[in-house]
Order: sequence, then structure tokens, then C-alpha cells
Amino acid sequence: MNKFKFPKKVIIIAEAGVNHNGRVSLAFKLIKAAKRCGADIVKFQLFKANNLITQKADKPKYIRENSSLQKKTQFQILKELELSIKQMKKLSNYCKKIKIEFMLSPFDVDCILDIKKLNLKKIKIPSGEINNLPYLREIAKQKKNVIMSSGMATLSEVSSAIEILKSNGLPKNKITVLHCTTDYPTNLKDVNLSAMILMRDKLGVKVGYSDHTIGNDVAIAAATLGASVIEKHFTIDKKLPGPDHKASLEEKEFSQMVKSIRNISQIYGDGKKVPVPREKNNIKLVRKSLVANSYIKKGEIFNKKNITIKRPGTGISPLEWDKFIGKKANRDYKPDEFIVK
Repeated sequence: MNKFKFPKKVIIIAEAGVNHNGRVSLAFKLIKAAKRCGADIVKFQLFKANNLITQKADKPKYIRENSSLQKKTQFQILKELELSIKQMKKLSNYCKKIKIEFMLSPFDVDCILDIKKLNLKKIKIPSGEINNLPYLREIAKQKKNVIMSSGMATLSEVSSAIEILKSNGLPKNKITVLHCTTDYPTNLKDVNLSAMILMRDKLGVKVGYSDHTIGNDVAIAAATLGASVIEKHFTIDKKLPGPDHKASLEEKEFSQMVKSIRNISQIYGDGKKVPVPREKNNIKLVRKSLVANSYIKKGEIFNKKNITIKRPGTGISPLEWDKFIGKKANRDYKPDEFIVK
């Protein structure tokens, strides 16, 4: 296994997801805000409700508890949140114009094929598709950099998905796996960030974290642990109706998270334990030397009482203490004078 190296830069994804509420105008606002926050990528979801879900599929608990969605089926909710590939093309073009990367999570094979028209740099595999064999085969064929969420999955399932991608032509170095917990919002006790490190070490892939907790503490902690990608749900207003707004960050919070993660990227360093240039100026000032602790006459024996160790470090190093104890002084010394050879 190769020695782990911290990423040179943490990629930050503003997960707009379905927080556009089915309105392109709101999607444009989300892109502008993500750019202002300093995100590297803004991501949306491409799906067709008819291909994604059955009419009678039950709603997850977090949607059932959302008062604005209680009277609707999950199919109805998703149908209202669809954006077409033509609409996504407009969003993609706008992202190019304002210089923020555009990314999509496709939810079926048809959507993967539609994405070809956009010529995106990366593709996101959502957690629910990690065991979808035809889907994974088609993703691999695109030969794009792939970011795969691993919510609800075991280590074995993640490993199997990686093997499917590899066996269908996608090199391992193009795969990044995001640890996440598929619960909105995620309780802190269910985060299990150690699993991100486990996947990195056991599977030999780049890893990151897709955060569904309230606030930004966990995302920042994941960056500290060496996540190469941080994905966080993003909204204009947490009070808007829709399934994901509550577990999302608004612009001010997201900006703070970005700033903190950028600061973390600066502190990784190169892993070599050597003094940095600004430290070198302090070595002689902060380290210590052997000095006389009292008046010492020539020929007097150095002992623990008449010599001591004090700053600055411009004289003989304290590492040579044993070489002087029990030896005769070769000259007279005043208190605080450097001991010399």
C-alpha cells in the first residue's frame, strides 16, 4: 500500500441537489451563491421520476416528517423536482460563464447517456446506485473521473462497486469514494468518520466525505483527517419547502465552511519533520547552551552546581553536558558566561 499523502487541495462540492424545487430560476441563484461561497463545484441531480421510482414507493422518515410534503407520495415529490437535460445544459453553460465546475448525479442509464451531451469533467454516483450493475458498467464506459457516495453500504459492497468500475475500463486512480450516512439530517453519533479512513487504507482509493449533519463541524473534521473531497448540501433558505433544505447550509454557513477547509489545506505540509524557514531564525534564540552558574576558577572541576543550561543557543549544546561534568575548567568564568572547549 502506498504511503498516504494529504491532498494538495480539498475539492468542495456545493450539493444543490433538488434544492431548486423544480425551478430553473432558483437553480441559477444556487449557482451564483455557490460561486460566491468559493465552492469548486456545484452539483445537481438528473433523474426521471418514471424511471427512478414506483408510484407506490414509501417515503423515507425524513420526508414523512416534513410538513410541506406529508400529503404527497414520493413519486409526486420527485416528479415535481425534475429538471430536463435541456435545462441542465443551460445551467452548465452558466457555470462555464462564471467559472465554477458543474456536476451531475445521474440516477439511471438513460440519464448517464444524456450527460454525454454536456461533456462534464466528473460524474457523481449517488449512494442508492452503488449496487446497480448496469448503471455502474455504463458509468465506467464514460471514462470520466468518478465520485461515488457510499451511504448505506458495507465495505464489501463498496469494494464490489469499485471492482465493477475497474473491470469495465475505469482506472482506480479516477475513483474517489465518499463516506456518508444516508439520513437527513445525520446524528453525530451515526457519522463514523473512521470509516472514511478504513476505506482509504483497505481499498487504496482517494476518499472524501458527503455531509448530511447539521452545521459544518463534521465536514471540517473530515478535511482535517485528509478527505480529498467534501460535499455538503447547499440552499438559499432552509425554510423553503422540499426534502433537503433542512439538512443544508445557507450561504453564510457554507462560506465559513469553505474558509475553514481552505485554511486546513494550508496546514498539511509535506510531511517532512524539519524546521521551516521562519523557525530557523528562532533556533539560536530559543535553544540553550552550557553556561557558568557561578564564578569558576581555572582548574576547578565542572559540576552540577557551577554550570547550568540557559538561552541563547549560540554556545555549546546541552547534549554535550556529560563531556564537561567532572572535567577541569581551562580558564576563569563569570556567571552566565558561555562554557567553551
